[in-house]
Amino acid sequence: MTHVSIQEYGVADRDAGPYAITTGPDGALWFTLVHSGRIGRLAPGHMPTTYPADPGGQPTIIVPGPDGALWFTEYRAHRIGRITTDGEVTGFEPPTRQCGPFGIAAGPDGALWFTETVTDRIGRITVDGEITEFPLPVTGAFPSAITAGGDGGMWFTMNQAGAIGRIGMDGQVSVHPLPSQGAAPVGITSGRNGAVWFVDIATGQIGRITPDGVISDFPLPDRAGRPHAIAADGAGVLWFTEWAGNRVGSITPDGVIAVHDLPTSGSEPHGIALGPDGALWAALEIGTLARVAP
Repeated sequence: MTHVSIQEYGVADRDAGPYAITTGPDGALWFTLVHSGRIGRLAPGHMPTTYPADPGGQPTIIVPGPDGALWFTEYRAHRIGRITTDGEVTGFEPPTRQCGPFGIAAGPDGALWFTETVTDRIGRITVDGEITEFPLPVTGAFPSAITAGGDGGMWFTMNQAGAIGRIGMDGQVSVHPLPSQGAAPVGITSGRNGAVWFVDIATGQIGRITPDGVISDFPLPDRAGRPHAIAADGAGVLWFTEWAGNRVGSITPDGVIAVHDLPTSGSEPHGIALGPDGALWAALEIGTLARVAP
């Protein structure tokens, strides 16, 4: 069993709801406060700062863009947001209204790609705000998280379709149904050797899909742990949060799993990312960030 140290850092009120987290181009951690409609910034060793977005907008996933700013989805405001490293916020509305954007990731083409959960579309936004939308071949799929694959495409989870999708830079979509009955994948990230890794919140598994569509499942010790998000560290190990299990865990590329209890019970871990300090950082909905270091 790998031993890790876990420390929590308060960054917001309990009601603010830290949800997703990423490392920005300025070497700080940036995170969404899903309930208070704010974006937070924490440079390790310093006090946190928060910036107002839309109080009811529900900022969800946040990622660094190719333009030196951070980009985020606003699930309830149905917008794509952009925040500079000094806190200036702008927003862009997709052509399809009420689309429920959730996942977002930078693509290999210098644009950002995002999911539209409600309208079964994948969106693409350039750094100057021009948006194109691509319909999925499945209705009611609830496309959720998205990541850039090593094969030049964007890979995304289809939470209600029990499938993983891929969209090429030409907008062509392929769908890979998952083998487990009742599968409901959420978080997704790229690993080494071109594989993409995802978490299945419904069946309590970590999954891996190769560029040619071969899927492997790795059951968690606690199948009721509700894994939510997943990220790769610098050594090729994948780290994930267990929302209901109050844990963070890791899985090696060959499928060895270790799990670690968080210090505060009921902390509701959501997003996880590799931090600027080489540790993993998780967003806990109780108003804290957890630093996880071997």
